[in-house]
Parts: sequence; structure tokens; C-alpha cells
Amino acid sequence: MARPHSRYVCQACGDAVLRWEGQCRSCGAWNSLVETVVRDATRTRVVRQSGAGASARPLADIGDSDVPRLTVGISELDRVLGGGLVPGSVILLGGEPGIGKSTLLLQAAAGLVRGSDPTTRVLYATGEESAAQVRLRAGRLGLLTGLAAERISILAEHDVERVVEEARSGTLSALIVDSVQTATTDGLDGPAGSVGQVRESTVRLMAYAKTEGVAVILAGHVTKDGSIAGPKTLEHLVDAVINLEGERFAALRLLRASKNRFGSTEEVGVFEMAEGGLVEVADPARAFLVEHAAPAAGSVVAPTLEGSRPLLVEVQALVTPATYGNPVRRASGLDQNRLNLLAAVLGRRAGISLGSHDVYANLAGGLSVSEPGLDLPLALALASSLRDRPISAGTVVIGEVGLLGELRGVSGLERRLREAARLGFTRAIVPRAGRDRPTPDVPSVRIDVAATLREAIEQAL
Repeated sequence: MARPHSRYVCQACGDAVLRWEGQCRSCGAWNSLVETVVRDATRTRVVRQSGAGASARPLADIGDSDVPRLTVGISELDRVLGGGLVPGSVILLGGEPGIGKSTLLLQAAAGLVRGSDPTTRVLYATGEESAAQVRLRAGRLGLLTGLAAERISILAEHDVERVVEEARSGTLSALIVDSVQTATTDGLDGPAGSVGQVRESTVRLMAYAKTEGVAVILAGHVTKDGSIAGPKTLEHLVDAVINLEGERFAALRLLRASKNRFGSTEEVGVFEMAEGGLVEVADPARAFLVEHAAPAAGSVVAPTLEGSRPLLVEVQALVTPATYGNPVRRASGLDQNRLNLLAAVLGRRAGISLGSHDVYANLAGGLSVSEPGLDLPLALALASSLRDRPISAGTVVIGEVGLLGELRGVSGLERRLREAARLGFTRAIVPRAGRDRPTPDVPSVRIDVAATLREAIEQAL
């Protein structure tokens, strides 16, 4: 068989050249040339003409079709996936080095083969480790005996054609490739991890998944800014993109979906890294709370909502006089721009000037939340730290702050407050209800409402 040839195609204007160049000659874009396999146009045209084309149908005539799913057996992972793996889908799992991606994939493979179907088999292809290294990890996870040892096959190979050939030789339920940045194809000369290799390898694995009806899970590296390495089209090609987050040296790990064609992207899974692998957290709502002997200044508990699951998190703030130069603003787990905005609103609308102070804000437990409902908890934490006056114990705070100092409501308020009541909180400071959002009545919780940021600070402090 003749080897397919490639061209370097500009991603900005579409011009193609024979060799890589730093700048496109046509449009002048820098670093936009990507090696791309040139398909045989004649063969593609013949295949399209010989195949039966699909005909358009009215939307009302298309019946319902339940998508079958493979239950992984890890409830937190199944929640994020939307109920399990869909046969023929391609899943991309990203995360920092050492965060636990390979551990989670091996546990997922073991969960699949422990299902009710006795014919379930999984192929684990690794291009980063040898088969002996995977066996060592499986030993730590306790997977060297039972169904996992019999039905999980390990293939230490980075060549995509070899991986697909091995996958087609047997009946599989899932194919795991660790990782897509180490996969290569003979059609391209670029090194493993290059833009062309990553995209072409993903296309061939996706073609296998769709034709054979086998779920394919790809592990992906991330760049220093936290995004998945490789071309952005990689995330467009796959059916779901899930990310494993958390501090590498902390115990808690969060699993989120940034894209999911078969489920919601709002759900979050909570794990704890233990000696035997990733363990599901029994009560995620309590996992991010820090026990204090007494109320501390600069600490506020906020009930957040991650999909259908309410989580209680502790917002911590530290305000100290600036010693020299411009004041410092630092945020961990929170939006830095939101912190700067709230500092300005506090000084202009609530009489709490932070212009000559260093400000540090953090979410306890390594959680990252971008919900605007954390505006009011963060603002109260800053005011509490500046005045060195703690908020009374058993209080939760939620609400969005506007530029004029007004407070706005958040969705799912009753669900948040009921979860706070379950965990023993007895007081809540929330925005004043509007006509479309009445204030909920939650037993055992005293609800204090405020219309402005100044009123909320007076109630809290």
C-alpha cells in the first residue's frame, strides 16, 4: 500500500505548502501551519457515490431512541458522564501530571469488567509506560486477581494503527489510550505530541469507535495554563471532555465535564486520593468545610451549587496593610478579576476602603468555583478580615453583588439552604427576594435578607 502523503496547511487561510515554515506566506500568520494527511479525493468520491445517502425527515417523524450506556461502577464518574459510557463515544480525560488520570482510567476499566455482562473486555493501550509499570499500579489498586486480571488486556504501544488492529482482533466494550499525546501514525512524519499527530491519531481512533460501537477513552496532557495540550479541534472532535482537578499534594480531587454530548456539563464528582487509589467521597457537601475551634475573622461559609449537587465551601480572606509599592491582590480558587471588582465596590458603595491593603482570598480544600453567587461571601470575608470581627458561627452567605452595591438572587436557593440546614447551619444571609424569586422557607434556618452590600455587612458584623 502506498504511504499517504501530507501537507502543511495554514489554520488561518487554508493555504498548503510542502514543508513547515514559521510564517504563512499567504496570510502572514505565525505558527499556523499544521501537518495534515492528504486524502485520496478520487477514492472518497467513489465511496460517497456508492453509499446510500440519508434522506431528510421532519422532526416530528423522528422517534425517541434511548442511548444505551455502560455503567462504569464508579458513581461519581458515572454522574459526570451523564449515567455511564455511551458505546461508540470518544471521551477525553485531562489533568495535571500526577493528579491521578492513569489511576482513574485503570479503576474505570476494572469497574467496566465487573458489570453484569460476562463478555465485557477492555483494552488498555499505553504509550507512556511499559506493561510492567501498569502491572505495578494495578497491584497497588488490588486488580491482579478476579475479573479485572482476566478481562483487562494491556498493550504497550504508541502506534495508532497497531492499537486499532489489536482492538479489532477481539470483542471489546471499551478502549483506553494513555495518552493521546504519545500516539503516532505512520501517515505523518512529525514527532509524537505534535499538532498533526494528535489530531490524526484522534481521527483514526474516533473512526474505530464509530464503526465498531466501542467506547474510547483518551488521556490528555495539559499545558501550563491548564488547557488540554494539542489543537483546539481535538476537543471539538471528541464527544465529551472531562477534567480531573485538584492540588497535586492535597487529598481531594474534582472531576468536571467541560463538554458532554450525552449529558450535563454542570455535574461534579468528588474523589479522595488514598493508598488504594481514588475513593469516592461519601458526603461531598461536607468535604470542603474546615473545622474551627471558634469563629475566625475572614472566614465565611457559602452554599454553592454544582449541577444538581449543593456543596458548602469556606471562603477565606486576609487583609493586611501594604508595606511598600502597589497593594497585592491574590486569589486562589476564585476569579482574580472578581476580587478586584469587589474590592472597588466595597470602597465605593460600603465605605470599606482596601486601597492601601494587601488582599488575599482563597477557597479552602483546593476547590475552584466561578459562580457569581460567591460575590457576597467574598465581600463579607474581606470586611470581616479588615475589621477583625468574625461572623457568628452557624451562618451561611450567598448572593451576587452588582457594581452599584445591590444584591442579586441566585438559582436553587432553597436547595442550597436545605443542604446547609442538614449540616447544622442555623442562619443564612441572602439577597432580598424579587417578584420572580420568593424567599424560601427552610425549617431550622433563620433567613436574614438584605437589599444592598452595606446592609449585608451590618447584619453579618
